[in-house]
Formats: sequence, C-alpha cells, structure tokens
Amino acid sequence: MKRCLTASLFVWAALIVAGFPVAQAQTQAQADDSPHAMLDIDTSTVGDVDLTMALARLDTALRVGLGIESDQTAVGLVDMQTGRVAMLRADTQYYAASVPKIAILLAYFHTHRDALESIDADTRHELGQMIKRSDNALAAKYSKLLGLTTIAGILISEEYKLYDPMHGGGLWVGKHYGKSAERNRDPLAGESHAATVRQLLRYYLMLEQKRLVSPDASAVMRDIFESDDLEHLQSKFILGLADRDVQVIRKSGTWSEWHADTAVVTGEGRHYILVSLTHHEKGADYLIQFARSIDYWATAGFEGEANITPATQPEAD
Repeated sequence: MKRCLTASLFVWAALIVAGFPVAQAQTQAQADDSPHAMLDIDTSTVGDVDLTMALARLDTALRVGLGIESDQTAVGLVDMQTGRVAMLRADTQYYAASVPKIAILLAYFHTHRDALESIDADTRHELGQMIKRSDNALAAKYSKLLGLTTIAGILISEEYKLYDPMHGGGLWVGKHYGKSAERNRDPLAGESHAATVRQLLRYYLMLEQKRLVSPDASAVMRDIFESDDLEHLQSKFILGLADRDVQVIRKSGTWSEWHADTAVVTGEGRHYILVSLTHHEKGADYLIQFARSIDYWATAGFEGEANITPATQPEAD
C-alpha cells in the first residue's frame, strides 16, 4: 500500500506553498475536570501498556476465530473516564470507504465558522444524512462545494494535523463520493478515501473536547452526528451494541472487503472512543464482535481481560 513517498512530500509541500489556511493550534482543552479534558494524542503517543496488551489479546482472539491476519486489522480505544489510550497498528493507513465523510463535515464548519449561527435546518439535515445515513450524493454535494484541495489543506493544517505524510498519513478525502473523475489522491499511499487509527481517535477526541473548529462548532457537529430524526445504519458496531444500553455517535464505511467503523459510546459508567479498520471478507463480523466485547469490558472499567462476547444478529446493511 505504501507508495509514492517522494510524491507525498512534494504534494504536501505544494499544498502549503499554495497558501492554504494554517491556523494556530488550539492547545487549551475544554475547561473542566474530566480526565480526558487535557488529553492529547499525537505522533509520539504509544498508549497505556496494560490496556494495549489486553486490547491486543482480544484482537488476536477475534482474528484467529475468523481467519484474519494480523495486518488486516487496526484498532484503537480511548477510555474517556480515565484518559487511557490503546492502539494497534495506529499509523497503518487503510482504505476507509465512507468514514472520511467526517472530514467533509469538519471542512464545512471550518470554512463556515463565521456563519455558524446562520446554518439553516435543511443544511443541518443534509449533513446529518451524509454522516448518519452515509448519503453519497450529499457527501459529493458538499465536497464539490468545498473542493478537494481545500479539504486536503484543512486536514494537513497545523490547526488539526489529521493528515501527516511524515507519520503514516491519516484522514483523507481525494475523490467525490459516487461517480466522479476528479481525483486528489492521498500523497502517501495514493488512496482516494483513507484513514489511520491514530488520526481517527484524534478527530473524535477533539470533537469530545470541543476543539474541532471552535466549542460552538464542535457542539453543532456533534448534534449532526446524533441527528435524532435519523436512524443508524444497522451494521457493524451498531449490531454489536444492539441490546446494550448505550448512546452512540458513529461513522462507518464498507467497500468490497474493506470494513471500518468509528464511534463514541456513552452509557452508565462508561464513555469511550472506539475505532477499527479492517481489510478482510469477514471484517464486518469482526467489527460486530469487537464492539460487543469492548462494551462488556467497558462495564468493568477496562480492567482485567476483554473476553469475546459473541453477537448473534446478522448484518443488515
């Protein structure tokens, strides 16, 4: 998958030289006493050893049961109750299907920050359909409105650093969803829609800390993720959490044998970010069992072992 490293540096430099906005990084986290309030994940973050080892054992057990190789999954977890982080293959870039639509949402609010209060109900609803129902036509509408190069400039900017060609890449939108000839492929691996576990965890952490664009914009973006008038697509993490008493905001994606899901899960005694990227025909089965097993583990405060808790419901979508 790794190709065009030299090209990556050239394109990255070209984007900067072209004059894309590079805002000051927001280093002041949400002003509260939550354990995650001042938590930051960057390229040097390796995670909590015990949490990571337990997560690795769960990943291994699930993969062995489904016949999936170690390089065909990448996972990440942030316990928002304690601020502990665990990541496996954090900087391995995967084709992420519809997951990078979250970057379109960020880019929209980044470029409309001065008009936040004037965003109308129809726009909010369309953005909700793009995120919660994964509507390709609406994703293309907004990516064309913004422009692929503008989205790229925002993702690599110092304000967010959600794509870093020197550290595995990250979140990328290089093609309008649906049929489109226009391309701005990710400079590191040449993908049209890409993500890494590290950068997805960072995105959701900043969202929860209200550090994406601004506190007000983060709040509106989270409302769009929730979109109570729309139902979740019944797939992957949602099926794994189907009978659990939790609230979920998420963005998933599937294309061919690429299956991914990302979520913030909140319930009694638990609040965590969960990310998994897979490349295998049984990736969806992995994601269902992974989400269910993680939530049972979460009720124990992520202490001890994460045991496989089978999910029996079939995937609907």
